[in-house]
Amino acid sequence: MTTSVQTWHLFAHGRVQGVGYRAACAERAGALGVCGWVRNRVDGTVEVTASGTQAQLEALRQWMETGPPAARVSHVDMTVAAPESFDRFDCRSTA
Repeated sequence: MTTSVQTWHLFAHGRVQGVGYRAACAERAGALGVCGWVRNRVDGTVEVTASGTQAQLEALRQWMETGPPAARVSHVDMTVAAPESFDRFDCRSTA
């Protein structure tokens, strides 16, 4: 396992909007020490760009597969993205 910083781009599918997913995701990311952002998409998904160690990002992805109690996540798509530098984790407007 590497401790170098990576950036991942993730999309949560299912019932992930209108259930507090973004706020809970931002809280979880902050607790894990992950930086980046989360936003709703007009297609009904939730998009996340996150930077951290592989272990931190794996933990966030695992949380995203379940989400907050009212969410019903069908699956999470993940790709490794070009490295980005963030100083915190933000909730962004819908895109």
